Amino acid sequence: MKKIKMLAALLLVTAGSYAQKLPADSIFAQFYKATGGKELWDGVKSYNLTRSYSAAAATPYNAVITASIPEQSIYKNKTIMKRSFVYTVKGDQGWIKVPIGQKVDVKDLSQAEQQNMRMELYDNLVPFINYKNRGLIATTVGTEALNGVQVNNVELQGKGVKYNLYFDAKSGLLVRQKMNQAGVETTTDLSDYTKSAYGILYPSKLVELNSSDKKPVTIKSALTVNENVNVELFKR
Repeated sequence: MKKIKMLAALLLVTAGSYAQKLPADSIFAQFYKATGGKELWDGVKSYNLTRSYSAAAATPYNAVITASIPEQSIYKNKTIMKRSFVYTVKGDQGWIKVPIGQKVDVKDLSQAEQQNMRMELYDNLVPFINYKNRGLIATTVGTEALNGVQVNNVELQGKGVKYNLYFDAKSGLLVRQKMNQAGVETTTDLSDYTKSAYGILYPSKLVELNSSDKKPVTIKSALTVNENVNVELFKR
């Protein structure tokens, strides 16, 4: 009888563990449902992001990002102290425009810099978009508590990069992202989800901290989706 009770208890614990550990794709599906639906997300072809960055004892700056997913192109204009630095990746090419006096110097981006921007093309929305076709593998780590809230932790891994994605188990929203790349861990807390005119929800506030700088950066974002892309932005 004692052995039967122990076996029953073990089965309950095992069953509970399996019940809690949802497949990664199910967790992603919950996120898509909570933020407007998979059909809307599948319809995202291009986007524009305007962002402001601020940190203690640092000069604030702004960025405007325009991206086309089918064209695999991304443009980022960072403005700091009235000087604009423009980063562009289009297809298999990438370059940066640096202001020098009244002129602009154009230089090629390194292969590593280009690859980072290609990842950013998706990361600016969520890093698991079309992840299988991009050579990434998703695995559910399990459930845990984060700031007093139960979250589902999903590991997303690819060549040279690993993400841990933490989804609120109740709402389905992505609330924290950890990215490990080139020995640097960047933790981003996502909040203040806002509905875009297109219909998907996005986090309008992010707080980013990396293991190198160790200074939290607050990012305010505004997103528009599928507006006309200015092709002039992608001319070298």
